[in-house]
Amino acid sequence: MKFRFLLWMMGLLMGKASRTNPAFQQQLGDKDLVFQLQTLDGKVARHFVVKDQRITSKSGVVAEPAFAIAFKDAGYGFATMQAKNKQLAFMQGIQDKSIQLKGNPALVMWFQGLMKYLVPRKAKPKV
Repeated sequence: MKFRFLLWMMGLLMGKASRTNPAFQQQLGDKDLVFQLQTLDGKVARHFVVKDQRITSKSGVVAEPAFAIAFKDAGYGFATMQAKNKQLAFMQGIQDKSIQLKGNPALVMWFQGLMKYLVPRKAKPKV
C-alpha cells in the first residue's frame, strides 16, 4: 500500500513540477514517451506520460513503455525509493536482480535526474 501511495504522490509531484518549475520543464524538453514503475508481478504499477513538457500519470501498466523499472515486490520498491542513498540502493538492486530495467537505459538515467527536482526544499530557519 505504501508503494502504491508513493507512486501516486510521485505522479502528483511530477505533474505539479511540470506545470510550475522551469528547470523541470527544461529537463522534459521535447520528450514524448511513456514510462512505468511497477512490481515484477505487475500487481502494483503506475505509468507516467511525458508529452508537451507535462507529466501525467495513471494506475496500471502500458503495453510498450519507453522504459520500465520493476521492483521484486512493493516493500522493496518503497524501501529503495525512500533510501538515503538512492543511487547506491538502485545499483545494488540491479546487481542482485531485485530491480529489473526494461527498455532504454539512457532514459532510466534521465528519469533519475528528474527525481532531484521532487525533493522538498527545507524551510529556511526563522530568525
